Amino acid sequence: MAAVRGTAVDIPTQDGIADAYLAHPDDTDRHPAVLLYMDAFGLRPRLRGMADRLAAAGYTVLVPNVFYRHGRAPVVELPDFLDPAARSAVFEHIAPMADELTPERAMRDAGTYLDWLTSCAQATDGPVGLTGYCLGAGLALRTAGTHPGRVAAAAGFHGAYLATEAPDSPHTVAGQVTAELYFGHADQDHALPPEQIERLDKALNEAGVRHRTEVYTGAQHGYTQADTSAYDAEAAERHWEALLDLFGRTL
Repeated sequence: MAAVRGTAVDIPTQDGIADAYLAHPDDTDRHPAVLLYMDAFGLRPRLRGMADRLAAAGYTVLVPNVFYRHGRAPVVELPDFLDPAARSAVFEHIAPMADELTPERAMRDAGTYLDWLTSCAQATDGPVGLTGYCLGAGLALRTAGTHPGRVAAAAGFHGAYLATEAPDSPHTVAGQVTAELYFGHADQDHALPPEQIERLDKALNEAGVRHRTEVYTGAQHGYTQADTSAYDAEAAERHWEALLDLFGRTL
C-alpha cells in the first residue's frame, strides 16, 4: 500500500465554496480519480480515513462536504461515537439540510466536483469512479446518470431511498447510466426496504445497465461507518473487497 498525502481543499461552486478533502498517493504521479460521496453525518475523520485507504490503493480521492451551503464541515457537531440516541438528535439537524439538497443542486455541484477533480495535478484525465454511502449512494447513482460520459464505475453502500415512488427518485436515471454499478445493500435497513431493492434492480435491468447487487445479511444501515453503532467489521471489509474489485477493473 502506498504512502498517502491528505489535504483540505476549497472548490468554488455556483452557490459558494465547497470545502473538501483530497487524498492521493504521496508521489508525483497521476492516479485514477474517485469521487467519494459522504453519508448524512458528513465530512469527518472516518470519511477522511476511508479516502486515505482508497488513496493507499492507488487512487486520487475527493470527498466534498455536500452540505457546504450550510457551513464548513463539521456542519453539525458530532460526538466521537454515534449511538442510537446520538443519531436521533443529530438527524434533527441534518434532515432539513438533506431536504434542501435537491437533485438539481446536487447535480450542478456534481459537475463542478468532477471538473475540479479531473483537472487536479494528481488525477488522470480519464473517467472517474464514484462511491457513496447512505445519501451518498443516491448521489453516486444520480451522478452516473447525469454525467454518463465522465463516470466509468459507481458504487453505493447502505443507500437510502434509492428507488422510491417519487418522480425524481434516484433510480429514474437508470436509462442514462453507461457506467458499471455495484450496490451493497444492508438487509436490516429501514431506508431501503426489499421493495425498493427490487424496483432498483428492475430499472437497471430494463435499462441494460451492467450492475451487481448484493444484500449483506445481518448488516444495518451505516455498516461501513466505524464511528457509529451500526458498524459491522465483516460487512465493511466485504464492501472494500467489492469496491476495489470494481475500480480495479474499470479505472
